Amino acid sequence: MPSATKTHVDLMFRAFSDPVRLRILAVIRDGELCVCDLVSILHVPQPTVSRHLAYLLRAGLVTVREERSWNFYQLARARSAFHRKLLECLASCFRDVPEMTQDATRARANRDRGGCC
Repeated sequence: MPSATKTHVDLMFRAFSDPVRLRILAVIRDGELCVCDLVSILHVPQPTVSRHLAYLLRAGLVTVREERSWNFYQLARARSAFHRKLLECLASCFRDVPEMTQDATRARANRDRGGCC
C-alpha cells in the first residue's frame, strides 16, 4: 500500500522535474538571490517564482533568509549522498542548456549591479 506522504527523495526528484525549478536552482548556485532578482533573471512572473520557491523549500533544496521585507534564497547544504549527487548534476549536467546559460549571464549582470534589493 503506497504511503500518503511523499518521501524526501520523491520530493527532490519532483523538484528537479520542472524546468523553472531547475533554472532557479541553477542561478542560486552562485549565491543567494531575492524573489525580485529571480523574476528579473528568469523572465517569469513573481507568483510563478514564489510558487516554485515554496516547492523547493518543501523539498529541502533551498533555504530562505529574511531581511526586513525581503526573502533571500540559496541552495541548501546537502544532507545526504543523494542530495549531494543531485547538486553535482545541477552543476555539470545542465551547462549545455541554452536557457540556463542565458540565465547565468543575466544573473552575473544582476549581481554586478548589486541586485534589486
